[in-house]
Amino acid sequence: MASTSFSYVLDASVFMEANRRYYPFDLCPGFWECLVQYAKVKRLVSIDRVRKEILAGNDELKTWASRSVPKSFFASTSDPAVTEWFGKMMRWVKSQPQFKPEAIAEFARAADGWVIAYAKAHGLTAVTQEEYAAEAKKTVPMPNVCRAFDVPYVNTFEMLRGLGSRFTWTPPLL
Repeated sequence: MASTSFSYVLDASVFMEANRRYYPFDLCPGFWECLVQYAKVKRLVSIDRVRKEILAGNDELKTWASRSVPKSFFASTSDPAVTEWFGKMMRWVKSQPQFKPEAIAEFARAADGWVIAYAKAHGLTAVTQEEYAAEAKKTVPMPNVCRAFDVPYVNTFEMLRGLGSRFTWTPPLL
């Protein structure tokens, strides 16, 4: 089922790494406002399982996810097409001898596979900070699964460029 307007589905790493590393709320509020605006015009979406991961924290990101984004931003993964794709992806992950059992179990528990399944079911591009790792054993990198299922993926910066986003400097009052 193709999406009518959404372009990207965001993984938890997009939010968590931005908050912790390069776009903290106090330094770059424009990034967070950008996400909200693109969510409102239905260019960006994430999923309920990512929201659950975010709300497990006790920080500004949790507050932002609870108060600032439209309720529709975190889409349900209970859609039969999404659950079907997730099942196919889990079967593939389990069939790959390189992945350790702990990596497979973590992939089954985390939101990552659901983000990819949602992207596949809705014709979207997955956004993650993870990188492809052909020899990965201790984790199941999202890009590895995306490649196996022909799901396009980009990182946060590629998504922002694709959306045409720009952040400008505002000088402090002197």
